[in-house]
Amino acid sequence: MELTTALKGQTVRNAVREVGINPDYWYAVGWANKLKPNEVMPVKIWQQAIAVYRDATGQLHALEDACPHKGVALHKGKVHGTNLACRYHGWEFDGQGDCVKIPYFPPEQKLPCAQARSYPIQEKYNIIWIFPGDPALAETCSLPDIAEFDHPDFFMVPVTGHFKSHFSICNENSMDVFHGFLHENLQGWFDPILTSLRETENSVCADYRVSYKGKLAKFLGLAEEAEQVTTKTVSVEYRYPHYQSSLEGVSSLYLMRLPMGPTESASFALFFLRVKLPKWFLRSLEPVLQPLLEQHVFMKFLNQDIEMMESEQRRYLDNPQRRYVEVNPAIIAVQRLIVRQYEQFVQKSSQSEDPQSGNSDNFVSFSKAMASSPAELTTESPVG
Repeated sequence: MELTTALKGQTVRNAVREVGINPDYWYAVGWANKLKPNEVMPVKIWQQAIAVYRDATGQLHALEDACPHKGVALHKGKVHGTNLACRYHGWEFDGQGDCVKIPYFPPEQKLPCAQARSYPIQEKYNIIWIFPGDPALAETCSLPDIAEFDHPDFFMVPVTGHFKSHFSICNENSMDVFHGFLHENLQGWFDPILTSLRETENSVCADYRVSYKGKLAKFLGLAEEAEQVTTKTVSVEYRYPHYQSSLEGVSSLYLMRLPMGPTESASFALFFLRVKLPKWFLRSLEPVLQPLLEQHVFMKFLNQDIEMMESEQRRYLDNPQRRYVEVNPAIIAVQRLIVRQYEQFVQKSSQSEDPQSGNSDNFVSFSKAMASSPAELTTESPVG
């Protein structure tokens, strides 16, 4: 559905800062090459603590990060072959979460019925993905399609972000091209114009016309000369729960959002850039160029965004009743989508009391508690 691009003051309800996630999607939790065989790492998807381990054969597994025996965090344990052993008593659990060994039990003694919840997990694009919702839906839910990955015409830079803010604040920042003012000392973009806005049941797509100039713009291929002003179209799509954006003929960004809790989020982004240098030269310098570009270019922009997003979160916590005015209809559409996806999950979970539905009792209970206050979002109230 095509939406108006007019910039008009609208009042938004702060309930968007309280909603949880729809867990029936694949969420990125880490870089695959950072987890070696026989290693374990803790991750968190919307207050669900998960232990991810790579067994001796290289296979990934994800278990609830709580031993069924004493509740000790399983990520503190050790990998024994294809199993994960709890650090406390050495109870071993296989990739499905079943207890398969207790070291002080005689071989012939029957093991107790103890099981840690397991999660669907996979790796693609050098990213580890976990499906925290109904496991029966995992195979029908697809990952983002990243056509540029391993494409010889693009140079890729992975970027990791961590934010002390609700994921809705982070998502609005990603959709908001009007904040180029924040990055002006980094030779960011300027004079943005929202030219197109479209909305579907699970996506929001916006096109902006933006201008660039400066040495960084020249290096990135946005302008022939540093003082030359070049105007291009930036397309940003929020396809729940992740982002994709592109700058015509120059670059693409895939941003995978990880909501960790009400005031904590992370992101795993892949930035693809066309650089006018020989491909063999770029590939040979990749181990050096990737961290340099991440730290000295992209993280400079991201750190400025982090400061603003965390400030926004702190002010919200100071006074959750304060009302705010938004003029960008793309932000309103993103808020509407976040609330809609969460409400769909809450409705589904309230209709099913089956403990095998794939959602932990704590997660469903928390979701229902959140739903007790309707997540209203007003989009038609002009201000002033």
